[in-house]
Amino acid sequence: MTLTVDEAEHGAWTVLSIQGELDLVSSAVVRRRVHDAVAEGRRDVVLDLSQVLFCDSSGVGVLIASRRLLHSCRGRLRLILPAQGAVEGSHVNKVLAALGVRRLFAVYADVAAATGEEDQQLSA
Repeated sequence: MTLTVDEAEHGAWTVLSIQGELDLVSSAVVRRRVHDAVAEGRRDVVLDLSQVLFCDSSGVGVLIASRRLLHSCRGRLRLILPAQGAVEGSHVNKVLAALGVRRLFAVYADVAAATGEEDQQLSA
C-alpha cells in the first residue's frame, strides 16, 4: 500500500492527514512535508495518523524527529491517534505505547480536538 499525505489549514494549524503505511520507504515523504511546513513558517502542525495501517521504527523515528524539529523552533506538534482507528484501533497508538514513547506526544482523538483552543488532550 502506498502512502498519501493531504494538507489542510485549520486556523493556525497545518494538518497533515496521512494514509497508508509509515515505513522505511514512505517515512521520508512525511519528514519532507513536516520540514516544508516549517520552512514556510508554519510552527503548529497536526499529524493525523488515524488512517495509518502500519508503522515501523522508521515511522516512529520520523514522529520523534518532527517533535524535536518543532520544539526547536518553538512550535507545537499534535498527533491524532484515536483509540479506535483504521482496523481495530490505531496501530500507531499501539506501537508508540509499546515503545514507551507515546507520552512524548500531545495526542488527540480528532482534528477538531487537536486544532481547538480548548485543551482536550487524551490522557496517556
